[in-house]
Amino acid sequence: MTSMTDHIEVVGTGTAVATPDVVVLDVRVSTEADDVAGALGALTDRLDGAMQAAADHGVAAADRRTTGMGLVPRWHPERQRTDGFTASQSVRLRVRDRDRLGDLVAALAGAAGDALGIDGVTAEVADPGPLRERARAAAFADAWARAGQYAGLAGRHLGPVLRVTEETGEPGGHAPQVRLAAAETAPGVETGSTEIAVVARVRFALGPA
Repeated sequence: MTSMTDHIEVVGTGTAVATPDVVVLDVRVSTEADDVAGALGALTDRLDGAMQAAADHGVAAADRRTTGMGLVPRWHPERQRTDGFTASQSVRLRVRDRDRLGDLVAALAGAAGDALGIDGVTAEVADPGPLRERARAAAFADAWARAGQYAGLAGRHLGPVLRVTEETGEPGGHAPQVRLAAAETAPGVETGSTEIAVVARVRFALGPA
């Protein structure tokens, strides 16, 4: 008589792919002046103009977040003294209309001028929940198929599921590649696709032959 404590444990993998619907733009505005007040004043003017441009191009207040600020002295390499100050502020913009990204970058440049810097462009899915659910379903189906094949090869019947574990040590997905493409008036954007991967370890009971 075969004990129902007999089991088989397999690892299933599943992926799901979607087109990103949000572009995250990390921008920085930096200004220089002879004194602290001048550097901060210039920064405020340029940054206010850039954020107004962002608002005008559909970036809501909730999608604009300051990620860093700085105020550092500039040192004269020969005179060994302060030669002015540099003020900067970094802001992360979440652009939910990808088609407006090129015009947004052009508008930011127009507002901030040479004070503007772009530190990064990434793309993501606004709601990754359904994407991860699809990947989980695919991982479980893969595990079920593997276990069923092994059970059949062993001359046994596949029993009920005893345990399911989602492997946290495996990568959960990868960031899409984003490239700003040159254009005559404003850069375009190519966001590629987002893939989420799930690894599931499933233990099945083995029934009698």
